[in-house]
Amino acid sequence: MSNIIYKTADTNVELYQILELQRKNLSFAITEKERSREGFLTVHHDFELIKTMNNACAHSIAVYEGKVVGYALSMAKNFRKDIELLNPMFENIEKNLPLDVSYIVMGQICVDKSYRKQGIFRGLYEFMKRQMQHTFDLIITEVDKKNNRSMNAHHAVGFKPLYSYRSNDQDWEILSLNTNPN
Repeated sequence: MSNIIYKTADTNVELYQILELQRKNLSFAITEKERSREGFLTVHHDFELIKTMNNACAHSIAVYEGKVVGYALSMAKNFRKDIELLNPMFENIEKNLPLDVSYIVMGQICVDKSYRKQGIFRGLYEFMKRQMQHTFDLIITEVDKKNNRSMNAHHAVGFKPLYSYRSNDQDWEILSLNTNPN
């Protein structure tokens, strides 16, 4: 889709549109069949947190005709205590990553159902990678191993497994993407 604009979120309206898209795709908001076929989101953010995270390191968004149709959230390390579910991820990253490697966590990615299979997922990561390449060595995320669609999509855009662990009765895969264009 050539009319998609990739940019960083810079208005409250865009942040509220991210939250609305998130709400529609949370695991408890969709059927088991949808979770299996379409993937799902695990973490719900509130406006203040998503805005504070955006102020620290802007979120990447895909916009079509003024509407956010996809997003990739940026989460700096200093937000690790703001979402309890993510604490084990940060602990595992710190145990398994050399201290001299700089990284940003991609806290969640989502594409509106009506815009899927049009390259927006890949476009969001390509944009995020360009935005982060001079500041961070890696983009790191984690995916619930039951979320096959997300796992396959992340591998397809170049994410590599970093570490696996179990927490809160879920099996997680921590994945990393090198931001170096070479």
